[in-house]
Amino acid sequence: MDYQTIIAEEKNAVGYLTFNRPKQLNSFNETMHQEVSQTLKAWAKDSNIRAVVISAEGRGFCAGQDLGDRVVDPNADAPDLGLSIEKYYNPLIKLITEMPKPVICAVNGVAAGAGANIALACDVVIAAQSASFIQAFCRLGLVPDSGGTWFLPRLVGRAQAMGLAMLGDKIPAEKAVQLGMIWQCVADEELKIEAAKMAEHLATQPTYGLSLIKKAINAAADNNLDEQLILERDLQRLAGRSSDYKEGVQAFMQKRTPEFRGC
Repeated sequence: MDYQTIIAEEKNAVGYLTFNRPKQLNSFNETMHQEVSQTLKAWAKDSNIRAVVISAEGRGFCAGQDLGDRVVDPNADAPDLGLSIEKYYNPLIKLITEMPKPVICAVNGVAAGAGANIALACDVVIAAQSASFIQAFCRLGLVPDSGGTWFLPRLVGRAQAMGLAMLGDKIPAEKAVQLGMIWQCVADEELKIEAAKMAEHLATQPTYGLSLIKKAINAAADNNLDEQLILERDLQRLAGRSSDYKEGVQAFMQKRTPEFRGC
């Protein structure tokens, strides 16, 4: 399918979604929201896609909202910014966090505003050495959205989250690793290679079990210990009934490489 704002490719059981508005630093307009949403929804249901990589063309990952698509007329009534969040950004974050398979984000260049938080919503974030993350909302008098106020304190703690959100400093990829914001920083030329290598590895793994791990870890932020122990019990019950678990045990006993099917 031909897209105006993204590139969508499928290879070796991995779906590669690439933001493709490089002249606008891959900032989101309405068309891009629709195309990203359509692709992720399709891959969520496609059993042949067992892992997803989100990346970007050009010199930056994503500058968040395309302000040219949201011109503020000083003589007009104030815009309702909550409408676009409710219609586009919140559903996008839920698509990523609820995707029943691993989602890897490969960040090149700047990830600013909603672009930074879309990256943080992914399961594993790999960034190029030249990449950076900016909570740019405070510079416009806005609040971090796209899950920013939820992800940041859970990833880096309250003190760091407050500084990041209120100062809007540019955080280099290496520091983002040190803060616990992201998983890994690699050389620029290795970014897409490492993301593909990780995705293709995960695509061969018991992805149904990985989806349950994702569900458990996402729930842990709001559960107390008793609630989390119960959830672990329930998810382990589901995992134990899967074909992948049966295959994993049989392969271990037979000393062979398992062939997981994601179910």
